[in-house]
Amino acid sequence: MSDRSYTTAVNRAGRLVRPGWLTWCGACLLLAAAVGVGVWRRHELAQAFDLISRVHVPQLTVAVGVEALSVACFAAVPRWLLREGGVWWSLRRMAAIVVAANAVAGALPGGAALASAWTFRQLNRRGVEPALAAAVLVSAGALAALGLSILIVVGMFTVGATGATAVLRPAAGLLGLALLFGLAVFSMSRFAGTRAALRRCWVRAGRRSARVCRAQQALAQVVEQIRSLRPGFRTWLRPAVLALLNWTFDAACLAACLWALGVGVPWHGLLLAYGLTQIPGSLRLTPGSLGVVEASLSVLLVLYGLSPGSAIGATLLYRAISYWALQPIGWACWIGVTFHADQPETSDPPSSSYG
Repeated sequence: MSDRSYTTAVNRAGRLVRPGWLTWCGACLLLAAAVGVGVWRRHELAQAFDLISRVHVPQLTVAVGVEALSVACFAAVPRWLLREGGVWWSLRRMAAIVVAANAVAGALPGGAALASAWTFRQLNRRGVEPALAAAVLVSAGALAALGLSILIVVGMFTVGATGATAVLRPAAGLLGLALLFGLAVFSMSRFAGTRAALRRCWVRAGRRSARVCRAQQALAQVVEQIRSLRPGFRTWLRPAVLALLNWTFDAACLAACLWALGVGVPWHGLLLAYGLTQIPGSLRLTPGSLGVVEASLSVLLVLYGLSPGSAIGATLLYRAISYWALQPIGWACWIGVTFHADQPETSDPPSSSYG
């Protein structure tokens, strides 16, 4: 498949997943339900806003700082992948694109697919080959999912053995089993017999459908590009750690928001509550997962010992920093990136040492 046809396929995929009327109706229903719950719990909301009005500024600065570190780690993952593909970008340049894409993803229901298509086009405009751009997006998404899975599994072991754990531990346990299954499949793929059996199934599926065959060709290009970035396990530790730090710093922002409000941090359940909240939040059922994240996180924090007013206040403050504050910054970056075509980067490393 040529680069041009590959680019066309990705752009068509982005158009196919644009939210339709069913998605919009579902999003409106969820938002209406969130408003209804807010009216029903207006006393807790009043307590939450009273807490936020008395926020401690030094601790709030810490929350903003760790969220900035989270964004930096988020941008550092695709930057590293591009570097291994021979394209040297500055962290500031990559951060502008990922923050802009995050704003696009938060503007519409199901906006993550639109953000991926937009990011692909921007990488391609700036001299990144289509196969490498797709490989970067796929690899960064896989590393982000791996990092969140690890965080949830760690949270499962730090939480106590009673109370809300009886409900949440099975979900986290299933995620841990899925992670172990993925590692087992990866280990089995190292054997020649397993690879041969998978290859036979792959070929049979391609022979039965021309559409499947075209998808296989595109996927094969992406996989080949991913494998060519740099082989070996140890070389992928750095982006994996960066992806994990992205989630960790974001969870630290939540802890700092609790600290800024003078609320005791439920350390035993913080990671699990945060991690499980990101699962429905990543579905983008509403613009920016509004109502979904707030309700999920507030309920989980209450399950781990916070009062409803404190849980809602911490959730609203965390969302103000991690979502609302990034929206105007992201759209400003989107305007700058979209309407300013940078010169394509060369594959040669800069003369100075890499920082």
